[in-house]
Amino acid sequence: MSNITKTAMITVCGRPNVGKSSLTNALVGEKIAIVSNKPQTTRNRIYGVVNRGDTQFVLLDTPGLHKPRSRLGDYMVKVVRESLADVECAVLLVEPIAHVGEPEKILLERIREEKLPCILCINKIDTVAKKDELLAVIAAYSEVYPDFAAIVPISARKGDGLEELMGLLAGYAQEGPQLFPDGMTTDQADSQVCAETVREKMLLCLDKEIPHGTAVEVTRFSERDSGIIDLDVTIYCEKASHKGIIIGKNGEMIKRISSLARRDIEKFMGTKVYMETWVKVKENWRDNVNFIRSQGYNEN
Repeated sequence: MSNITKTAMITVCGRPNVGKSSLTNALVGEKIAIVSNKPQTTRNRIYGVVNRGDTQFVLLDTPGLHKPRSRLGDYMVKVVRESLADVECAVLLVEPIAHVGEPEKILLERIREEKLPCILCINKIDTVAKKDELLAVIAAYSEVYPDFAAIVPISARKGDGLEELMGLLAGYAQEGPQLFPDGMTTDQADSQVCAETVREKMLLCLDKEIPHGTAVEVTRFSERDSGIIDLDVTIYCEKASHKGIIIGKNGEMIKRISSLARRDIEKFMGTKVYMETWVKVKENWRDNVNFIRSQGYNEN
């Protein structure tokens, strides 16, 4: 039984592709959020839970702030804005570039509105050749927002600076009850983690816009007495031509996606998984409010 007496709700925010999900996974110590090198990989707010000493940290991994082009995009931007309310601290994650872009300015304005303490995390420092480059990044952000509670250079991929970051976040913990039980690392249902894992593999295997026009639904999730999990998964895409690409010649692409996903799902679930995958066309689903809500992107 843990001796949790404090909690700290922390929002991790930033533009697409700065490493928010990689940072969340690294701090949790387990892969709970999917990762790809394509923008808008994260669509929903994901809670990552870390118990350390007497404190439970709840990390809110958010979608990257971007200019929305669909109802789904509108929802993602709304999630980011709402995730900066009712938390103890914000972590603004940026790349080591000495320029403050519009997404960062919008997020900092929102943080200012909420009167939130904000830690600037400069990620991907393993890609920086000279320390002078980091100083230029720090100077650029300090000029735009002089009120950072702290500035921490990190590498989510290599783990550099993460202990220092956790030490700083501990300072924002509030006395309060444990919000998530011992052993729980995310608020996502197992079926949601499985669906997101399939979507991650599509982002990995498919080019251009096709994976962004897909949604994944687990329509059956059952466990046998032996512990084996049976999954039925449906992939929705927006065009018949996309369906053909996702399935691939002789079904090779869907086999590859399913095989890669099943491997990760088995690792996450700790048991053998049997998975059947279907692909269905649902035109313009990203602008279909009822469908978006049915997929768990609920605006309420």
